[in-house]
Amino acid sequence: MLNMILKSGRLIDPLSGKDETVDILIRNGRIEKMGKSVKHDSTFEAINLTGKIVTPGLIDMHVHLREPGFEHKETIETGCLAAAHGGFTAVCCMPNTNPTIDDESVARYVHEKGKQVCEGIVDVYPIASATKGRKGVELSPMAELAKAGAVGFSDDGSPIMSAEIMRRALEYSSMYGVPVIQHAEDVTMTQGGSMNEGLQATRLGMPGIPPVAEELMVARDIILLRYAPEAKYHVAHVSARGTLEWIRNAKREGLSITCEVTPHHFTLTDEAVSGFDTNTKMNPPLRTKNDIMAIKEAFKDGTIDVIATDHAPHTIDEKEVEFLQAPFGIVGLETAIGLSVTELIETKVLSWMQLVEKFCTNPRRILSLPQIKVEEGEPANLTFLDPTVEWKVDIHSFHSKSKNSPFDGRILRGRALGVVNKGRRLFFPS
Repeated sequence: MLNMILKSGRLIDPLSGKDETVDILIRNGRIEKMGKSVKHDSTFEAINLTGKIVTPGLIDMHVHLREPGFEHKETIETGCLAAAHGGFTAVCCMPNTNPTIDDESVARYVHEKGKQVCEGIVDVYPIASATKGRKGVELSPMAELAKAGAVGFSDDGSPIMSAEIMRRALEYSSMYGVPVIQHAEDVTMTQGGSMNEGLQATRLGMPGIPPVAEELMVARDIILLRYAPEAKYHVAHVSARGTLEWIRNAKREGLSITCEVTPHHFTLTDEAVSGFDTNTKMNPPLRTKNDIMAIKEAFKDGTIDVIATDHAPHTIDEKEVEFLQAPFGIVGLETAIGLSVTELIETKVLSWMQLVEKFCTNPRRILSLPQIKVEEGEPANLTFLDPTVEWKVDIHSFHSKSKNSPFDGRILRGRALGVVNKGRRLFFPS
């Protein structure tokens, strides 16, 4: 078991409100002592964290690990390795696998497989399909799935189009204290679309996906949430200004609504599609500068609860096709911290405390997962960050099985240094 002393790290812990420089002594995987100058003997490995940041272990509540069924894109093992190198000690994986995570056996398989790979250093929590086969017709057996470890219900990649099915999903999920996570898209408006509907799509001659398709679905679901007020409703990968306004007003109304935004949606606009790089194709699509401004304002006023990657691996062969034929999605686990520091911390959109909330405290609250306590006597579940290091994104160094990222070659500031969890540690060169 792990015995180490972390020296002079800046602890940022939203749960306790601490933002201070401390030593942390870890014995047998547990925090034994914390303080300004903790004594230790030579049996403890000393790691100097001067100028570095220590946080509770981060969680990405929206990833696609592809297993079972699509192991050529990613496996639970390679996804967890990418997560650890990105600074995450936990991930929540979406159900668009084959078979779908819509019964107890598949949910248990994913949950247990996570314990077996990468020495269990990354906790894997399945998000189960809200409907059988993600077809939107019949609810999945929510009681069984929750018992098997599902921390949420979603047809992610597909919206729950039926108002009646969404109503029932909200009502039944409320019994288990977990959210329904909506991929907000009215598909009657988006069939064949490949990028944001607007000036750029017109210039490029590409079929568009209008932002109103996202906004309409969220507006409908807010009305349903009023009808099922005990439910928890979470909007995945918000991309549009209008959607954020609906969410903001629903929060003011007191409804149990939360949302997430991805790093690519607060970093890139639809102008990135001009070169027809299929790594700029995602759903929801990259929007406009106006939408990015709205996202950053929503960060500042607390409308946005979570930063999640929507890590969506695809092989080179799948992406190296004509833009219209390429699948949606990019990988994101290993660039999330760098993009967030560069775009949000360096520009003073968020403080470090607020950033850690959105990567740790808030997603755990939304998913009803236990909060990580950075206290004496507690298991050590920690992330270590270098807030100032500059580095160049190199997709060939990614630990994910797939390399589909539009950020190859970009210079970013801020990066994960390592993680500790389950009595194990993984540290990387700075």
